[in-house]
Amino acid sequence: MRRVFALTLTLTLLLSVLQAQVRKYSNEFLSIGVGARGLGMSNAVVAISNDVTGGYWNPAALHGVGSDLQISLMHANYFANLAKYDYIGIARRFDSSSVGSFSFIRFGVDDIPNTTELIDNQGNVNYNNITTFSAADYAFIFSYARNFGIPGLQTGGSFKIIRRKVGDFGGAWGFGLDAGARLDKGRFVYGLMLRDVTSTFNAWSFNLSESMKETFLLTGNEIPESSVEITLPRMITGLAYRIDLTAKTSMVAEADLDWTFDGKRNVLIRTSVMSIDPHLGAEFAYKDLVFLRGGIGNIQQETDFDNKKHLTIQPNIGLGLRLRKIRLDYAMTDIGDASVALYSHIFSLRFDITKKNQ
Repeated sequence: MRRVFALTLTLTLLLSVLQAQVRKYSNEFLSIGVGARGLGMSNAVVAISNDVTGGYWNPAALHGVGSDLQISLMHANYFANLAKYDYIGIARRFDSSSVGSFSFIRFGVDDIPNTTELIDNQGNVNYNNITTFSAADYAFIFSYARNFGIPGLQTGGSFKIIRRKVGDFGGAWGFGLDAGARLDKGRFVYGLMLRDVTSTFNAWSFNLSESMKETFLLTGNEIPESSVEITLPRMITGLAYRIDLTAKTSMVAEADLDWTFDGKRNVLIRTSVMSIDPHLGAEFAYKDLVFLRGGIGNIQQETDFDNKKHLTIQPNIGLGLRLRKIRLDYAMTDIGDASVALYSHIFSLRFDITKKNQ
């Protein structure tokens, strides 16, 4: 009976995969990152994360939460304030060996004009028919980390629910699993993050009026149909090195590799089987109160109008300040060619709440 059930389940999953759409860049809003600390270090924090943001970066990092309750907030604007990116994270320590967290992420563009019904059936232009809508992506991430007593080894996992919505016209629900681990060996820390480890499935459905369908046809666009979108697994490996420079200053540096297996990408190392995207980050701390950060990532070879190839990088910088139970972080990230100076300013806050002894 168990074999029959297992075979049925396997065939069902296989059929669903064959009928679904495997896209190289699916749920990309979940690749941006959270927290100004990580973004200022070009996302090279899968090994050294040690707070509530580990629910996103690496659930095993939640073991670094030292207070009973930790809350993190972040807001950023992208593309000349057209898009808004927000994050809320809450972590709670259950006991000395287990921590849980909840993370909420929203990336959206609001007040988009809907002009599909600007011209009526008689060819008249009626500006009163213009409405607005939002296109937004949401992620709800539930994470849990547990220490099994192996010296230096920390593990964790996440279950995430994805909601993608385009006004009242269409939307998708999805779900997926992440898994992570950290190995702390003193000055060296190793990190491993498996995103979408079982693949993440988004089921799309659409609700278009007849007039909108007619507009799609008249403008030569395809009418969207219900489908399933798949995000294939991604592996992130990290190696960090910590050192005390003086009695009051310290430094930590990390190198991460993003491994993707969904086709050749425009990254530094790319083959038909896998693509590897390296990114580096470093943080200098003074008395664990003031922090200076920097990093480089998004290393690509671009072709200009003269058909010449040149190497480009994305530089990020950041600052941090810790005041007792509050930490304020800032990052400036380049989202395009540095010569164009398309920078985004990112701020995040972290609060530590500890119960008073009874």
